[in-house]
Amino acid sequence: MITDKQTIIEEAQAIAHQLSEWRRHLHQHPELSFQEYETGRFVSSRLKEFGNIAVQTNVAKTGVVGTLSSGSGPTIAIRADMDALPIVEQTGHDYRSKRDGVMHACGHDAHTAILLGIAKIFSDRFKEGKISGTVKFLFQPAEEDTDDEGLSGAPRMIQEGILDDVEAVIALHVCPWHPVGVIQVNDGYSMANVDVFHAKIIGSGGHGGYPHMTKDPIWMLGSVLQAFYGLVSRRISPLDTAAASIGKINTGTASNIIPEEVSITGTLRTYSPEAREQLIKEVENVFKITESFGGSYVFTVERGEPALKNDPAVNALLVETARNLYPDIQVEREPFGMGGEDFGYMTQKIPGAMFFLGCSLEDGKNRDLHTNIFDIDERCLEMGVFILAETATRLLAGNNDI
Repeated sequence: MITDKQTIIEEAQAIAHQLSEWRRHLHQHPELSFQEYETGRFVSSRLKEFGNIAVQTNVAKTGVVGTLSSGSGPTIAIRADMDALPIVEQTGHDYRSKRDGVMHACGHDAHTAILLGIAKIFSDRFKEGKISGTVKFLFQPAEEDTDDEGLSGAPRMIQEGILDDVEAVIALHVCPWHPVGVIQVNDGYSMANVDVFHAKIIGSGGHGGYPHMTKDPIWMLGSVLQAFYGLVSRRISPLDTAAASIGKINTGTASNIIPEEVSITGTLRTYSPEAREQLIKEVENVFKITESFGGSYVFTVERGEPALKNDPAVNALLVETARNLYPDIQVEREPFGMGGEDFGYMTQKIPGAMFFLGCSLEDGKNRDLHTNIFDIDERCLEMGVFILAETATRLLAGNNDI
């Protein structure tokens, strides 16, 4: 099924102002991961107002799932994340955050408003009997952080069976490095596996005036750092995508005391599963250097979200749909970078894809993701709604090779 252009125009006119209102309300009331209580209530209230959507609350602790179903047909899902970041907003808007130190600096307020707009359109289309099948609207908590068990919102939703009957899942992310009218897509691995390592170099401390009587872990650290910063270029294939960085080193208490240990924390980012396992192994091998200096080490890894892997068939449908709707749209084809995205858990389980939606303001400022001046051109909201809504409509009609 391809929705006629006149219907889309009428739907756009009906929700354009509402999208901005929803987004700005959410922007003023940001909540951190697994604390999206008011956000969840706002979303569930809107879904119930639409009249024919079955609503589940407290999904994955603070998430919401709306479901529309009519007749036989596929079951597909559309996902938006809802959480904010611990950042003090500096935009100066009259709708800026009302919560000190919490800000929607990654566009999740826009994602949530867009999915509400999609739900409204589908609610109306189902009432009119225009669509058969089942569509789930996944308002996911906690994309930015994990709980005390190390899980973010996406794997929590999967554990609760939300995707068990779903055949395909789609999503978007607003993109501040492209203007409105541009989308970025990529087949296959598009964002990184994200792992955090914690290591200790263990020696024996002593008086700073008698270093020969110690096994100085800071001295050992020099060789570790040299090997660490060379391993990606010399131990990982140039054909693999990988990055290794150290973000924190802690040691020592005074100028004249050689410490007993040095603690190091860093991040490991890769695309392929094979590169992921190799990089972890190579980094641990770096710390084994300490044994040749009479020291020892402890090395542990917290495995984060898997690499986002976009299904080529879903991507092809997204692009075809975008071009049908917006003939002048510009499609950029390249990976999204080395950031993490827990939507990767969902596309690991079932076919799916995420695209990046241009949203930058034409003011010459770098309003990047996770910055205190992040902002969007709200004209992108309507575009996001209709690309996802029409792609979902075609998936429900079986207009795909998935």
